[in-house]
Amino acid sequence: MAVAFTVLILAFGAPLYRLLGGEGESLANALAYSNILFGGALTVWLANTLASVLRGSGNMLVPALGLIGAAVIQVPLSGALVLGWGPMPHLGIAGAAIAYVASFGLATVVMAFAVWRSPLRPRMADFRLEQRLFVDIVRVGGLSVLNAVQTVFTAVALTGFVGRFGAAALAGYGVGVRLELLQIPLVFAVGQALVVLVGTNIGAGNAARARKVAWIGAALAATICLLIGWSFALFPLAWVGLFSADAAVLDTGTRYLHIVAPFYPLLGVNVALYFASQGAGQMVMPVLAGTARLVIVLAGGAAAVSLGAIFGVIALGITVGGALMMWFVAKTHWKS
Repeated sequence: MAVAFTVLILAFGAPLYRLLGGEGESLANALAYSNILFGGALTVWLANTLASVLRGSGNMLVPALGLIGAAVIQVPLSGALVLGWGPMPHLGIAGAAIAYVASFGLATVVMAFAVWRSPLRPRMADFRLEQRLFVDIVRVGGLSVLNAVQTVFTAVALTGFVGRFGAAALAGYGVGVRLELLQIPLVFAVGQALVVLVGTNIGAGNAARARKVAWIGAALAATICLLIGWSFALFPLAWVGLFSADAAVLDTGTRYLHIVAPFYPLLGVNVALYFASQGAGQMVMPVLAGTARLVIVLAGGAAAVSLGAIFGVIALGITVGGALMMWFVAKTHWKS
């Protein structure tokens, strides 16, 4: 999968970015960043796969420390390479991509070492291909890939719709979306715990406790997103002003947060219950919730004639996706 991402972006990155409204300097920067980032995609895939393996064994500490350590290194290294601090070369946006790949490469080494030193250490017999294991992996992982593709396509489509209104609109939208992306790792932490806890209880024959864990996790995720989303919906310049002083960018980012941020709690619920459904091995309905959001975004975004309308479509998609996810989980029978 990592190689596929690398090849596809290196081959078709330029036309994709042009389709999304990239041109001139914006297009050049996008390519300078993505060619390096996707050229090192293998490090990101390995780091996250090894982290999932360790979490599945109940070891939450090493993945957390490994990825936190990667972030601690990535942020100052990005600044040094982008801006040319001290003896570091001034590489511009390409420096951020180098820092990203390097930090995930380090995280991969740390977690690979942890796996090698644990009972999970692979033996020669483990490399024998077994259809039973592939079926189990694809039954959950295959549908999860479909959901991830839908999520990415939703983001790409929205970027294209906003791009019709110019570079300042794209910048303001990007700043607003950055707040949404900031919440994902926080909710992701709750979700990763839900995968393990729900899966353990399902495997132990206690489906009722697994469902209770799922709803508690969803409530926690919603609370996190409520605090963040509503705070910046009330005071949007406290966030948007960190990234730009341009009036058009500030206006677009403020409108985005006013319209979309109040609905972030439903985004948290959606993500948390999606992970809980992974632990329960019930992925069909959660994927359909993502499909519904994608349809709303494609239809509504294509018909929207203003930025405000596009942002309203985004809020509607988040609301419908979260509501459907809650309904599906409430109605789906989790088998022990």
